[in-house]
Amino acid sequence: MAIPAISPYSMPMASDFPQNRVSWKANPKRSVLLIHDMQQYFLNAYTLGESPIIQLIENIQLLKAQCTELGIPIVYTAQPGDQRPEDRALLQDFWGPGLADDPSQTKVIDEVAPNASDTVLTKWRYSAFKRTKLMEIMQEQGRDQLIICGVYAHIGCLLTACDAFMQDMETFFVCDAVADFSADHHKMAMTYAADRCAVTISTALLLEQLKSIQLSSNKAVTKANLHSLTQPLVRQQVAELLGESPSDIDDNEDLIDRGLDSIRMMSLVERWRSKGADVTFVKLAAGPTISAWWNLLSSAK
Repeated sequence: MAIPAISPYSMPMASDFPQNRVSWKANPKRSVLLIHDMQQYFLNAYTLGESPIIQLIENIQLLKAQCTELGIPIVYTAQPGDQRPEDRALLQDFWGPGLADDPSQTKVIDEVAPNASDTVLTKWRYSAFKRTKLMEIMQEQGRDQLIICGVYAHIGCLLTACDAFMQDMETFFVCDAVADFSADHHKMAMTYAADRCAVTISTALLLEQLKSIQLSSNKAVTKANLHSLTQPLVRQQVAELLGESPSDIDDNEDLIDRGLDSIRMMSLVERWRSKGADVTFVKLAAGPTISAWWNLLSSAK
């Protein structure tokens, strides 16, 4: 009834993945990363230093690092040791008593251990949603996409993906960041996920999607900031630096002759660059008038 020893097998590559039925794209503003059951007890069944464990750990590290950088919430599941019979229930019939209350076995492995800002949920059943606050966490943060990695692909990872689908969550099953009992079990999990409840995807492609959408979002924010600039606002900002009324400054007069020194001009460069304008001190100094500066700023919109 215990977990069997798992022989090494090759981690599937993108060319091995099944064809997806849906074309969802991972979005950093909508996603939660689930690192599923990466406890020492479950990893003991594998041969360390062999495939698929090498790629599993490396790819989860990449996912965790990127999600941390993008502010994507990271949630772990971990089964407790010495579960009571009423908590273990039917799992006892299939898998025996489960984990002993030994911290060296119940801990998430050091290579992908949670940070202080991550959430660790106590896992009770195949699905990470059963008897946990996973759905509540996602709803509170307005998240409706779940990225799944960890072990075992055809058991907890797959059943969590199915459960997410039934609760209207778009799910991304990261095929080279999960591992299983065998290559056949792994293939079965990928195929079912692609056919019935999720997008199957590689770590590399998922990271590319997250970065691409984040960059697009940043550009949109920058463009919106730049559009907030108007010629009257530019005149007002210059007037404030000179300590004068905007109405007293002509759009075509030389602002350096008016008393605008290099330090105050650099403050304008920094302010406008923060809004996405491609301006430099040299460009401003080459034509130190409101009209010339507005032409520079408006051409970038």
